[in-house]
Amino acid sequence: MKWNLRLAAANRGIWKASEFQRMLADRGLVISAGKMSGLWSGTPNVVKLDELDVMCAVLGCGVEELLLPEPGKVSQPDATTDETTAVVGEARAVTPRRRAGRSLPPR
Repeated sequence: MKWNLRLAAANRGIWKASEFQRMLADRGLVISAGKMSGLWSGTPNVVKLDELDVMCAVLGCGVEELLLPEPGKVSQPDATTDETTAVVGEARAVTPRRRAGRSLPPR
């Protein structure tokens, strides 16, 4: 995902992090200067959903404008996958196998 806060804010005439920080505080979200710097200048390590909700409300946008997908960064599955790496949610029958050196459970 690409973090797009600065461009979304600029599209609404908000050019300074301190101005956006004040707008967030007016809505009840107090963010430290260090965290605001991370949100404004790069890709933040952590963004809480509650914070994201307030940011969207202040900017009048949806989350899809702040978080842009980058499908090219996700590796594609290998075409030669075996049964052990089956797709999640795929129904498979489980067949117990006998292993040498182990006893079977009591009947």
